[in-house]
Amino acid sequence: MANKPRPGAVRKSKKGPTTGTGGHGRKALEGKGPTPKAEDRPYHKAYRTKQLSERSAAKHQGGQRTAARRGKTAGEMVTGRNSVVEALRAEVPAKALHVAVRIEMDDRVKESLKIAAERGIPVLESHKTELDRMTDDAVHQGLVLQIPPYEYQDALELAEETMAKFKKGYINNAPLFVALDGITDPRNLGAIIRSASAFSGHGVVVPERRSVGMTASAWKTSAGAAVRVPVAKANNLNNTLKAFQQLGIFVLGLDGEGDVSLPDLSLATEPVCLVVGSEGKGLSRLVRENCDQIVSIPIDSAMESLNASMAVGISLYEISRQRAR
Repeated sequence: MANKPRPGAVRKSKKGPTTGTGGHGRKALEGKGPTPKAEDRPYHKAYRTKQLSERSAAKHQGGQRTAARRGKTAGEMVTGRNSVVEALRAEVPAKALHVAVRIEMDDRVKESLKIAAERGIPVLESHKTELDRMTDDAVHQGLVLQIPPYEYQDALELAEETMAKFKKGYINNAPLFVALDGITDPRNLGAIIRSASAFSGHGVVVPERRSVGMTASAWKTSAGAAVRVPVAKANNLNNTLKAFQQLGIFVLGLDGEGDVSLPDLSLATEPVCLVVGSEGKGLSRLVRENCDQIVSIPIDSAMESLNASMAVGISLYEISRQRAR
């Protein structure tokens, strides 16, 4: 009995010559360059890991930018019951008082709500999770005071306006400014503003970078004087001091090794800008070189030193005393 082919089986036979591929087959055999890295191959696990990492980094940077924008628009957050009630007592400008839902009342909370009502500060109830987010998980005890960003004047514009008023006789005392060089403690700034207000100062100048700004702490230390004395910013302190000199304002640096002793200061009745440095480093080299005079405050012991705000207060008192003669 003859063998029958299996159902579906096809016997293949070799055919004769066929038409060529025109070189496509040879090109297919040529290499396609170096093998891509695992993280660059879409079908590889490393590719997915890289994508997730890039997305995470982008999200983090976006969060930082959002936080930076929020910081510029929302201002500073004062957190904690003691800090909030002290800021309200000191009449620190406030945008809103945020209170936790179902907060446990005590004397500090009651006083904060009372002052907010008297000053017309909006009181907003917020859940704890929202307060945590607003304060970056700081300890807030259910009470957060939102401080609006301080609106700085331009230092040169402030000087020009003040000099113009002086020349027209709109102000009696010669322009008097205080500039800060390398001071980072907001309490020093607040105390300097307070002294400037007490002795008829016309403004305080702070550099744009590496310097203290108008924080809630500075507001509190100024004891309300920040409402009366403008704080101005200088993009570049050295350039600003040179511009002051061109306007006719004498720049006087405060330093323990000065050229002139404060009681012998002959420029007190002229338009003046006092420059004070940090307690540790003092005046920077370039600022010192741009001063018309370096003034020292005589003290009993060479071992003692005065902090910035104290040195400014003493100097402003002496200038005021000489102007009153």
